[in-house]
Amino acid sequence: MTRKVLLCTATGLLALAVACGKTSPAPTSPSSATPGSTSAAPDGSTLKAPAPPIVSPTGGVQADDPTTLTANTVKGKFDQSLQLSYNFQVRSGSTVVAQGTVGPTTGSTVSFVPTGLDFEVNYTWRVQATYQGANGPWSADASFKTAAGAYIRGAELRDPLTNGKTVGTLIGNAALTANGVNLPDASSWVQYQLPVTLQAGEFSAMITGLSTKVHGAKSSVMAMGEGTSNITTNDYRATMDFRARDYPQPGSVTCRFITGDHVNRIFDCDPRLQVSGWDPSKWYLWTLTWRTGSTNLKVVETDTGRVMYNVTIGTGSHAYNPQPHVLYLGKPVPRGGEVDGTAWPITIKAAWASANPRPNFGS
Repeated sequence: MTRKVLLCTATGLLALAVACGKTSPAPTSPSSATPGSTSAAPDGSTLKAPAPPIVSPTGGVQADDPTTLTANTVKGKFDQSLQLSYNFQVRSGSTVVAQGTVGPTTGSTVSFVPTGLDFEVNYTWRVQATYQGANGPWSADASFKTAAGAYIRGAELRDPLTNGKTVGTLIGNAALTANGVNLPDASSWVQYQLPVTLQAGEFSAMITGLSTKVHGAKSSVMAMGEGTSNITTNDYRATMDFRARDYPQPGSVTCRFITGDHVNRIFDCDPRLQVSGWDPSKWYLWTLTWRTGSTNLKVVETDTGRVMYNVTIGTGSHAYNPQPHVLYLGKPVPRGGEVDGTAWPITIKAAWASANPRPNFGS
């Protein structure tokens, strides 16, 4: 009898040892959504972390441009030292239209800027934590509407020109394309009238097609002034020109700024810099920035960041105050026809005018 008791005791200890020695997946293991399990959770998640709480945008609100999706970060359910990354997903209906991963991050919030979204369209989005290839549960869906594609609001203009729409007026043979508005000849341009004068701020747009083979001499890229009358006699004027093939120094950039007196308040960019390396296949961001006392014109090659032109001129103490304030992409100078008309053929997109800095749109 004694022998049987000892045998049973030994057998029990062996079973206990085997049970204690059996290992379950570590709480931090990406292969298990729940302790002691190697299978995914019912929602398909395989990472022991909660769904990230969504911060914004939510409730179908119209988002700013560019749209920024923000969620609170989370910690591992059993190991809070994990540095998690986050998968973002944007859907139109059931179709995924944008997605990306951000991190690892240790901050309290995480943000993602989706690309390729259409303007003024409703989308849903969600986010999940991820770690070494395993994913936590998705958050609940949130909804938003993308920003307006084109608008004029007071003294602010935004016109992508790539979505088949414009808030400007197309003149001559100006035509909207998927790449922007095409200006095929010297008498084609786009004009915008601001309901409120922009006395200080910036006017910018992206232009392609520029080379020393562009037609004309004093070829207009952008301009603004008072009303739609003859701009050459306008007492409030800003002209930004590309000196093309018929100019003695093709490739030069020039500008003129007039602050209310056609005789005594004329200010020209100086020096007139001849620039080499213009490529008609590349995009150039032209930005005129002005305030009472000074004006700057800067031209940057967008894919390389190369500064083609950057000149600041003093413009006196008289405020720029056209009534009404009209802006142009291109713009012919009546006296010269092709010689002094719109630079052509060029394509322009992402026009912006505002007292606020240019947002990230148009690429």
